[in-house]
Amino acid sequence: MGLTNNDIFKKLRVAHKLTNDDIVKICELVDFKVSKSELGAIFRKEGHEKYMECGDQFLRNFLDGLIIHLRGPMPEKKAKSTK
Repeated sequence: MGLTNNDIFKKLRVAHKLTNDDIVKICELVDFKVSKSELGAIFRKEGHEKYMECGDQFLRNFLDGLIIHLRGPMPEKKAKSTK
């Protein structure tokens, strides 16, 4: 069986040594609101009654925010000159 979005999210959190506060701030970089209680539900074991599945949109927004967090915002593109 492959990795779930929850597994990927957990591995990224550990690899980058992120706290729940860090993750909330990273998600805010892409205007994605997430609460600490939602994160707690995502990081629970699958059989737990408060477990929540990490959806594709949730993981995508986190990854977009993580890129900005690690690299910085994308630089402005210069307009092509028409000569």
